[in-house]
Amino acid sequence: MRPTTNLRVLKASRKKPRAGDLFVMQLPDGSHLFGRVISTDAQAGPSMPGAVLIYVYRQRFPGKDVPDRSALSRDHLLVSPMMTNHLPWSKGYFETVAHRPLEPGDVLPQHCFLSAARGRYFDERGNELPGPIEPVGDYGLHSYRTIDDAVSEALGLDLA
Repeated sequence: MRPTTNLRVLKASRKKPRAGDLFVMQLPDGSHLFGRVISTDAQAGPSMPGAVLIYVYRQRFPGKDVPDRSALSRDHLLVSPMMTNHLPWSKGYFETVAHRPLEPGDVLPQHCFLSAARGRYFDERGNELPGPIEPVGDYGLHSYRTIDDAVSEALGLDLA
């Protein structure tokens, strides 16, 4: 039977993520990707407040040791910023490994998400933007499955 995700289950947690948390996810080859919680009060749609805005960084690592700050730069994103809920943590696909307070250079100057249904662009607070500002993410709530798909596509892996 095929696994439902390429991401491996690490350690489930009921602890709510906080802005600045660094988390790790494990790929099928055993390597790890790091991500960062940017906000825990994003708006993933007209009636979806309280979403977790995350970044996923491109560099792979052999383990869970937190890399140097330069590897976790807003300029080294693997995929566009995403908004999700707490399930990636509670199911164990994301494991929080450290906390570093966010500094101004850690966060993109502007987040932009496309609402495909409405054909318009919004920021993480639900404010409409005049047009696209790269990198453009999807305006909506991502599940751990759609995060897995986006990461897999970006890395050239077959979808689970």
